[in-house]
Amino acid sequence: MNLDTALKIVKEQLTEHRYQHTLGVVETAVALAEQYGADKKKAELAAAFHDYAKFRPKDEMREIIIKQDMPQDLLNYNTELWHAPVGAFLVEKEAGVTDVEILDAIRYHTSGRPGMTLLDKIIYLADYIEPGRNFPGVEEVRILAKEDLNKALIRSIQNTIIFLMKKNQPIYPDTFLTYNSLVTIKED
Repeated sequence: MNLDTALKIVKEQLTEHRYQHTLGVVETAVALAEQYGADKKKAELAAAFHDYAKFRPKDEMREIIIKQDMPQDLLNYNTELWHAPVGAFLVEKEAGVTDVEILDAIRYHTSGRPGMTLLDKIIYLADYIEPGRNFPGVEEVRILAKEDLNKALIRSIQNTIIFLMKKNQPIYPDTFLTYNSLVTIKED
């Protein structure tokens, strides 16, 4: 599937604001893929589809999580996490994308996972730093992303954890495990 086809499919699922965000994620993912030697076509498609399920009804996402035997602990955390694994499932089912690397990058773009692939890292980070994002700490992560992908990921996860803690919200365990995995790589 080419990018134009992917974007036509995605546009039907998103608000105009979220579609513009998606275009920014695609642009950023391609730039990161070029910089760090990842497959640009896979980065384009994963970025294009990363928020495919963002606006699906919560009841539908809950049902998919249960019926598809996804990690059931997702149901105990913020529903914002759900669109990533549900999106990977729906992108395969509805859009016909079967590349596991692309689907995993979609699946883990909100929580991360230990041992992230290069594509996983690029989509996670592109979602965080795309040009339309404007929040405390994002500019520092943009600068880090030009120097060291893992350092940028570590800082973005630190920022996310601190943000959630300040709001007294629970933090999904995979996010901590991702952080620990990256810090361990950094120290090697």
